[in-house]
Amino acid sequence: MLRAVLSLCLLPALGFAAPPKVVTDITPVHSLVASVMQGVGSPSLLIQSGASPHGYILRPSEAQALQDADLVFWMSEDLTPWLAGSIASLAGEAVNIELLESEGTLLHDIREGATFEAHDHHDEGDEHGENHEDHHGHDEHHDPHAWLDPENARTWLNHIAEELAKLDPANADTYWRNAADTRQQLTDLQAELEQRVAGLSQVRFIVFHDAYLYFERRFGLTAQGAISIGDASDPSPARIKKLRDLTESLDIRCVFTEPQYNPGLVKSVFAPTQVRATPVMDPLGARLEPGTGLYQALIRDLVRSVEECADAA
Repeated sequence: MLRAVLSLCLLPALGFAAPPKVVTDITPVHSLVASVMQGVGSPSLLIQSGASPHGYILRPSEAQALQDADLVFWMSEDLTPWLAGSIASLAGEAVNIELLESEGTLLHDIREGATFEAHDHHDEGDEHGENHEDHHGHDEHHDPHAWLDPENARTWLNHIAEELAKLDPANADTYWRNAADTRQQLTDLQAELEQRVAGLSQVRFIVFHDAYLYFERRFGLTAQGAISIGDASDPSPARIKKLRDLTESLDIRCVFTEPQYNPGLVKSVFAPTQVRATPVMDPLGARLEPGTGLYQALIRDLVRSVEECADAA
């Protein structure tokens, strides 16, 4: 009995200390962190699947997870304006990583207006329009939905592994190996999907809210407009009129809904038009199982949504 007790006391010294307690905000970030932590531990998810991140209210168990956290990975205050205060008050001692501010993140400016001009790229970069500046300060003009570009996910995997390795050097090799494996999976995924979207560049569609700019730029697609602005608020009468006029002038037959919001709004906005299809496009993977496979499945589903739109039109 004494030998067993002594053995348990020696576990931390032998490198078997518990892994760091890690908290993430949204399911795509959770998926990337879970991939890096695979075999060591699992991160906690604050914002549950199917919920909008813009105005989420933490449940007691989620607030407790944040309070217990050693490390917090989250996207941006622009995406979750309430979360910065929660981190400060509940997880003030935790390492706090805002991924949108991470070095090497490709950033795009927020689009303005109800309708988008195909040639109106606010930021100049390579053929996909990426902005290669590194930003370390908060900038309200940057679109916060940056996880929808797999290149950003690849960059963040290294940042995630680095931060985990600092807190848990005993498992550093596992973190870096997992990050490298997942980066390769994303490289393969991107190559696969670029072939699938090759014939979809002319598909005309309207999105529910303007969350897909990073996905569009990465895969050579272009939305013609959005029903709601970035925070998914209800559209004004003037915005509705612009969108209806746009669908008629461009013969747009497809408008995407999102599982986080009321699909009846799409039907009411476009009832007088010739829109034929309202497939789902989901930036968060609400219908997917949270975990290591969610991120890849999410990006595949976005491409599948555009393919469905092309078939319906």
